[in-house]
Amino acid sequence: MKNVSMNNFIKFFFLILVSQTIQAKKSNFKVKNANSSFEIYTPKFQALILYDKNASPLDSIASHLLAEDIYKVTHYKPQVITNFKEASGNVIVIGNINAKLINQFIDKNTISESFSKQWESYLYKTVLNPNKKIHKAFVIAGTNPRGTAYGVFELSKKIGVSPWYWWADVPVKEQKELVLHQNDFQSNAPSVKYRGIFLNDEDWGLQPWAAKTFEPETKDIGPKTYAKIFELLLRLKANSIWPAMHPSTKAFFHYSANAKMATLYNIVLGTSHAEPMLRNNVDEWNEKKFGRFNYKINKANVYKYWESRVKEAKGIDGIYTIGMRGVHDSGMEGVKNNDEAVELLNQVIKDQRNLLQTNINHDVTKIPQVFTVYKEVLDLYKNGLVVPEDITLVWTDDNYGYIRSLSNTEEQKRPGGSGVYYHISYWGRPHDYLWLDSTNPFLIWEEMMKAYNLKNNTIWIVNVGDIKPAEYNTQLFLDIAYDATQFQQSESVTEHQKQFFGEIFGEKYAESISKIKTDYYQLAFERRPEFMGWSQTEPTTGISNTAYNSLSYGDEIQQRINAFENIAQEVQSIEMQLPENLKSTYTQLVAYPVKASANMNKKFFYRDKALVYAGQGRKSALKYKEMAQEAYNNIVNLTENYNQLSNGKWKGFMNMKPRKLPVFDMPEINLTVVPSKETLGISVEDTLKVNGNEKLPTFYVHDSASHFIDVFFPETQNASLKWKFKTLPNWIQVSSPSGLFFPDDAVKLEERILLSVDWSKWEKAGKPASDYLIIQGDGFEKKIVVNISDNHANVPKNAIVEKNGLAVLYAKSFVSNKPVENLKWEILKGFGHSKSAMQALPLYSTPETDIKKTAVLEYELFAETVTNDAELNLVAIPTHPLDVDGKVRIAVQWNDEPVKILDFKTEGRSKIWKENVLTNRAINKIKVSVKTAGKQKLKIYRLDPGVVLDYIVLQTKKETMPYHLEAETKIKN
Repeated sequence: MKNVSMNNFIKFFFLILVSQTIQAKKSNFKVKNANSSFEIYTPKFQALILYDKNASPLDSIASHLLAEDIYKVTHYKPQVITNFKEASGNVIVIGNINAKLINQFIDKNTISESFSKQWESYLYKTVLNPNKKIHKAFVIAGTNPRGTAYGVFELSKKIGVSPWYWWADVPVKEQKELVLHQNDFQSNAPSVKYRGIFLNDEDWGLQPWAAKTFEPETKDIGPKTYAKIFELLLRLKANSIWPAMHPSTKAFFHYSANAKMATLYNIVLGTSHAEPMLRNNVDEWNEKKFGRFNYKINKANVYKYWESRVKEAKGIDGIYTIGMRGVHDSGMEGVKNNDEAVELLNQVIKDQRNLLQTNINHDVTKIPQVFTVYKEVLDLYKNGLVVPEDITLVWTDDNYGYIRSLSNTEEQKRPGGSGVYYHISYWGRPHDYLWLDSTNPFLIWEEMMKAYNLKNNTIWIVNVGDIKPAEYNTQLFLDIAYDATQFQQSESVTEHQKQFFGEIFGEKYAESISKIKTDYYQLAFERRPEFMGWSQTEPTTGISNTAYNSLSYGDEIQQRINAFENIAQEVQSIEMQLPENLKSTYTQLVAYPVKASANMNKKFFYRDKALVYAGQGRKSALKYKEMAQEAYNNIVNLTENYNQLSNGKWKGFMNMKPRKLPVFDMPEINLTVVPSKETLGISVEDTLKVNGNEKLPTFYVHDSASHFIDVFFPETQNASLKWKFKTLPNWIQVSSPSGLFFPDDAVKLEERILLSVDWSKWEKAGKPASDYLIIQGDGFEKKIVVNISDNHANVPKNAIVEKNGLAVLYAKSFVSNKPVENLKWEILKGFGHSKSAMQALPLYSTPETDIKKTAVLEYELFAETVTNDAELNLVAIPTHPLDVDGKVRIAVQWNDEPVKILDFKTEGRSKIWKENVLTNRAINKIKVSVKTAGKQKLKIYRLDPGVVLDYIVLQTKKETMPYHLEAETKIKN
């Protein structure tokens, strides 16, 4: 294919634009969002499409794709013409705002000069009777070819063709007639100049699928696959690609047709942080041939390697990555320390810019260049590395969604600007998350809007892994990049989800599916499905028990299982109602991630229960082992089904074991059931004791909380067992007063008894502070103490109170939020474990703050335990400082104790950072004293911008803090 001419290549391109036939629901849908009407397809009018054959090839691509889109909707395929003289009737005109063709329909003088110079913008204009032959013209004119394409594909979306029609098999909205109602319109320039995706870690989905299913002729990700990817990008109003670059894939330039395809689609080509000068080191650097990738000892060969690519890429619309790291994702070779690395890197940058100046443009400042401040490179930048002002600084997240640094006030003035490289898929330590789309959309919003508002808006690239199953978050990221003005409030995320799913599945299901996905992402925010083995990688460790407690805090494990069960049932209910043509899309976007994640959680939770219950001597332990195996088998079946979707279109795309890490396997569950001397098994919530007797957690007056007792069949028993409450105060309500177990009943080997208090009966009984109940079985009796506390009987309604040694305050639960001038705390609705985190604003850095002159949040809580050894846990979102010299501090004052300064900042890949990103929590603990029972006061002062406070936990007893926030909030009124 190397010698194919551009004309022949365009013909080749159209051969591979084979669109799938999509069965769509018939409707009389019309776009009714404006006053002007343009008939695309009616009995009287069948529109033509006109573009200039001498214009950009992208005009041709967009015109023909629009014709295909209209055909999908109406079964009428407009004729696409390039001769103005042949145009008649109703005509859709596509072209550049300054082109002669467009000027025959629009007076150039009516278009402002400022709009004409806008980056990647477009206009719509309906023109009546532009000549005797043409009845109406609907003009789509762009300020450059991509702007024109965005206008075309926005029209496609308006008529019912989703940007995801191919990549997620979204059916079109079929129409008998197609009339467009659209006012004349001029778009704004995109919020971010370069917006795109990085295809990465493609070994497990995109590459094997392309090689074996979609593009077997190439046996790789080649031009046919990239054509579909580039089309998707344009439909999402993106413009940039960092191509796939893992060892499983040949370098982008290995197939000459790839670069030609990028040119046809006007896609801007770049490369990742580890690939300078449009090179793919993994595939292209041959150590046997070239020597070490070491600029210190092998400068000549490295320089020639870069030079050859720069010459080859001369005609390509590219952004050159400047600098140097190792061959792959590693530090630069041959340097002993940061000082030596900075000195060498300064020389590398100087030589690379000389290459660009010699081969591309004598004015090197006109050539787009980026310097990505990734991993150890951030330390070099801090250490004095000088990056020329015209080069765009690309800041990065920590691979888990938290941006490590952004441009400070001075850096924001750089002519080259700055941007962000962001992950929603990652391979590496402490653990991969390559399998499912599990990054919380509110986190993406918070971090990227922070970047935008601090003027880091030259380039945004998101690592999407294999594209699927990251469809929604890819859309969200690119929509924010295109028009960030629509996303200034956190509520915009919820509205975006409703719109996204409503456009695909219909308004009937928009809210319910959006709610399912919100709950799914929230559960993943607490713990991603890929992290459920409590294992790590690089080095890879085996799985461990989870940190969830099945015996305390209302059974954290069961609460999380129930949460997944609820959304999985909702998923199933909607799935049964959907028409057949939406079910494949639904599986891809909703059902597979939710069900697979639910089963991943069950696999480990049932394992935990099996092991814990075996330690208690429960006969049911084996049942939970089998349920863990069943959950694993469910994932296998769900994945097999995914790969058969749409008549096998996605065969080989979904892999349930990326990198074959231990978390994805069915873990071994070696059960040794502890023999019991008792004839009946009893397990009381929290397993507390008083005077040798077990006791339930304390009940609080007028609190509706319940606590549990598990009654179970011991492993050592072989006969049927009866049990009952021999003694039970009449004010104690139980879910079951008695029961019967059979040894051959594999299902009912245990029963959970929920106990609560009927407060009116308790009052009639004289308001006892303590009592007991007795559970009796064959040859068995157990006394269990019940305590009642009225310590909070007189506190205000909805007050935060300590119960059973814990008190939880959401950051939004303040009694006072006092700003000082422009310094303030502001709620981020929907964000955080509490879904209501508080952010320190404004985002720009401020001088060292006097706590007497800064914003303060004030809280009240009521404690019952007097102690000098209480612990206050302050939980923040694990964000990083806003700039390289920043901190992540708050000041805390408990009652009248001295103010303490806390910093949530982490360094590198420390143990604390690893725990933070695995849990999405940064926890600072301080010792406090509760000198008297009753009201306690807490103040949180704003010190550094951008801090996001989530919730606070007071512990008055030496116990492990609950892992699950729902368990923590059980103790709240």
